[in-house]
Amino acid sequence: MGSAVPDAAERDAATDLDEAALDAYSRVVTGVAERLGPSIASLRVDRSMGAGAGSAVVIAPDGYLLTSAHVVAGADRGSAVFGDGRRLDVSVVGRDPLSDLAVVRTSDGGLPAAELGDAGTLRVGQLVVAVGNPLGFGGTVTAGVVSAIGRSLPTRDGRASRLVENVIQTDAALNPGSSGGALADSLARVVGINTAVAGVGLGLAVPIDGSTRRILAALMVGGRVRRAFLGIVGGPRPLAGPVARGIGRERGLGIVQILDRSPAALAGLRAGDILVELDGRAVTGVGDLQRLLVDDAIGRPLGLRVVRDGHLLDRVAEPTELSA
Repeated sequence: MGSAVPDAAERDAATDLDEAALDAYSRVVTGVAERLGPSIASLRVDRSMGAGAGSAVVIAPDGYLLTSAHVVAGADRGSAVFGDGRRLDVSVVGRDPLSDLAVVRTSDGGLPAAELGDAGTLRVGQLVVAVGNPLGFGGTVTAGVVSAIGRSLPTRDGRASRLVENVIQTDAALNPGSSGGALADSLARVVGINTAVAGVGLGLAVPIDGSTRRILAALMVGGRVRRAFLGIVGGPRPLAGPVARGIGRERGLGIVQILDRSPAALAGLRAGDILVELDGRAVTGVGDLQRLLVDDAIGRPLGLRVVRDGHLLDRVAEPTELSA
């Protein structure tokens, strides 16, 4: 009968595999740190309530940096310190509290821009590396995995509120000051902007995706993000069998409140209706509605299809611009 105890050769082979895996892990993390480090700045801003600090990522060589909106809240100017010791004055170009993203700019060119990736390709368990300025310690690198995807982060700006969708949850260590720093994949592509510490061993990052890129473009060009407003409050709601089969979907956006004198109220929508289409596009939840209420929908008549008492009804609404 063979022994279950591994012999010396088997133990050596296992050790070699462990060391190879560790070396591969180390190579990835050190490679990301070396490639991304020069593009990460320690950000400090001055505001009436006192100084604020965080991190920022260079996204264009002509001086644009991406950070978190809450890092620069209440500030117009500040300074960015890079790993090579350079300290550059920056001005706040624009901030969007509803996505917790902001853009600042320095007049100095020639900055090494980070490559932006696509958070939509991430998988749970994938290695990610966080680079930022936690607790004032510039150039700090931590590594972990994507522990969950598809989380939602509630945000608010005055009276307006919004859910940031598909927030990345990671166990890469984050601390105060990490906000605005980069969350990168193994190829040093920035897939998220670190935004919050959700608990011990849990950090959240705003994903870099198509919606984020549109927000960045709006901030860089106009300093703000314009969003359309309907005046609907609601959440996902299942559809009854006949209606679901008729439109080929199982869920819609159940309306629980219609704001007074809002475009939705003027269009005749009611609490209890289920919104299933906006401008000919499917609506299955809050996320779909947010994606469709972009700047080019402001002031444009949009077709709405709702389910009321088991019947489909068509209405038209003209969204206004969302104000804080």
